[in-house]
Formats: sequence, C-alpha cells, structure tokens
Amino acid sequence: MTDATVPFRAGHDGYAAFRIPAVVATGAGTLLAFCEGRADSSADHGRIDIVLKRSTDGGRTWGPLLVAASNGKNLAGNPAPVVLDTGRILLVHIRAAARATEADILRGRVKDADGRRVWVRHSDDDGLTWSTPTEITARVKKPGWRWYATTPGHALQLSGGRVLVPANHTLPPTGTDTGAEARYNSGHCLLSDDRGASWYLGYVDENTDGYVNVNETTAAELPDGRVYLNTRNDSPSPGNRADAHSEDGGRTLVKPFRPQAGLPAPVCQASVLQLRDPDLLLCSGPADPAARALMTIRASADGGTTWHTAFTVDGLPAAYSDLVRIDRHTVGLLYETGDFGAYETITFRRVPVQRLT
Repeated sequence: MTDATVPFRAGHDGYAAFRIPAVVATGAGTLLAFCEGRADSSADHGRIDIVLKRSTDGGRTWGPLLVAASNGKNLAGNPAPVVLDTGRILLVHIRAAARATEADILRGRVKDADGRRVWVRHSDDDGLTWSTPTEITARVKKPGWRWYATTPGHALQLSGGRVLVPANHTLPPTGTDTGAEARYNSGHCLLSDDRGASWYLGYVDENTDGYVNVNETTAAELPDGRVYLNTRNDSPSPGNRADAHSEDGGRTLVKPFRPQAGLPAPVCQASVLQLRDPDLLLCSGPADPAARALMTIRASADGGTTWHTAFTVDGLPAAYSDLVRIDRHTVGLLYETGDFGAYETITFRRVPVQRLT
C-alpha cells in the first residue's frame, strides 16, 4: 500500500496556485518539500515565491508554510535544492522582473537585468531559515541566452563532492522568423567544486537542427560514477524524452542528448533518482503520451538504457514531479495532480521500495 498527503493546495496559504515541486531529505531525516507559490494566478510570471513545508515523520504530516526565497512583487522560482555532505542545504533558483514574461524574454524585449537571473542561498538549520541570496548569473549564463531555468526538481552532489545543477536556456531565433516559438531550447549544467562557494558552466548542449530540443533536465549519479541526464524534449522526434551520459562529472557529455523512446510521456518535466540498495534508476512522470496524466514511476537496471513500469499512481491528471529516498524501505514522490486538472494540488506519496523492484 501507499499513502498520500497534500502539503500544497491551490487557493490555500495565501497563494492562488502552487507549481514546480522539488523535494530533498536532510541529514537529520527531515523532508523539505519546495515549490513555487504563485500569489495572484497560475501564470509563470508576476509575484512568485519559493515556499516549502517540512516533515519530520517521513511525509505523513507537514509543518506550516515557510518562504525560502522571494523577490518582492516579482518572480523567485525554479527551486533546485541539494543537501551537502556537510549538512548544509543549498538552494539554487531564478529571479526575474514581473514584466519579464516568457514571450518578452524569448523575443528579446527585456533587458538582461529584467530577465531570468541565477541566485544561490543556503540553510544551516534544517530548512527553517535561509541566508541572503548571492547572484551567480555572470558565471553560469552566456551573453545572448534568453530564457533560463534551473532543473526543475532537486539538484545533486556527486560522490566526489561536486555539486551539479541541470539547467536549460534558449538561443535567439535565426532567419526572418522572430516569433516566440522560433528558438532552440538548449541544455547545460551548473557546477561547483567547493560546495557552492563558486560556480562555473559544465556541458552545453545546443542542438540547433531541432531534432532534440533539451528542456527541463534532471540528473542522477549512477553506481559506476557516470552522471545520467534525462530531459523533456520539445521537438517532434521519437517520443517526448531524451537522455545523455557524462563520464566527467557533468563537464562534457559522452554524446549529445538523443531520444529515449522507452519512456512514453507527454511534453512535460520528469524526475530521476538512483537507488543504491537495490541498484535501480527511477524516473517519475506522467505516462500518457497525449496528456499530462497517469503519474508513473519507471525503473531501469541498466543505467537508463531500457525501462519498465514499476508503479502507476492512478489515471488522474498529473504533471511535474520529484523523487526522494526517505529511508531503506521507502521512496517519496512529490507531484502535481488533481481530480480534474493537474495543478489543483502538490501531493506527496510514500511508495514502498518493494513495489518498485
């Protein structure tokens, strides 16, 4: 059996909507469930805070809503949290001006200072309070990049200590078509070798032939040390997902992202998580190719080459998600869902590992 709780519900806690879930387990065993609290509507711009709730009992109950990052009347979003080996919790995220809508950024109508910029902050008290943010845009965003987003979902610290944050960006359109859709979605990652004190760019995948448009990437470290990356593919190639591997901790890719037809899905974000006991790579996301619905966890025993369905939650609408290891026997799934639409709640579900093997 699995059990579910609802830490975030649209129209509650002072926010019109909640989107973009991310979840981590701290060194003390506390679960931190993050998301965007959208104050006035479900739109991707306007007043948006990064909010969180804490659970000290494995996701069975949740504490009061806390604000981890804000930007006045403007956007603070795309939370990418990671728990370090020191116990510190890093939170990499985006900030933008209220007027910086997606269409305006993609068309180049806003100055870079009004567009999406990258910040990092930390917590040393198990997620209760957060440091003032430090901007790292100049180190991880190239001139000319327009739309920019971290993850969504959790980031990760590799076994060697390096912090890796998957991210995506867009390039300006070429030719005579300058519409908002005339651009290439592209992928890259942010790296830090000193636990978040300084940052630099890792791989950059800009497939300008349009065969794979990398967007909203998630990552996991495989038992052999390789980094597995899985991404939403916004291009009409086989399937709507693509994947890649890195053998040098995210600095470069062995090959560019290629379609992963073994994960039938709509155009949507997904999450991956590597279990060490048992040795199993998991991927969560909606499994209906035609709609954001049918939240499913798939499993791979060969580093993401092949996949099989391990657990289907239900047939309801569902969208973005994130995975976390709660304990030896349990995996947690934080995901957007609802009875009649995918964005009514962000729900947390405890899934026995036995159900996934």
